[in-house]
Amino acid sequence: MTSLDRRIASIYPIAVWKQNEEFFEEYTEDPTKAENVAFTAADLGAEAEVDPQGRLQFPAKLRRDLELENQPVHLYAYKSAIRVLSDAIYQARRTAAMQSPEADAKELQKKGLK
Repeated sequence: MTSLDRRIASIYPIAVWKQNEEFFEEYTEDPTKAENVAFTAADLGAEAEVDPQGRLQFPAKLRRDLELENQPVHLYAYKSAIRVLSDAIYQARRTAAMQSPEADAKELQKKGLK
């Protein structure tokens, strides 16, 4: 689990994270951006195991920096990861998604969304 943007935490399966590591190695269009995002992911991230009660423990630095402590968090699955949002980020994301939901959905359905 980590964050790529210092706003939203992501929980990746190891196989998907290995693909991300390969991406960082091979991305040549803007190596500085790739290094910055890889640094952020390493700075905030850690491997996690599910405990006997089915829980994951987030790294303390990730919890603090993304303000995930002592408040509700919101989860959703997107692009091979589970995204974890603080309430403030969730509310901002919700507001953005509410701008044109019907038009957005119709356009994506025309492009093949089921």
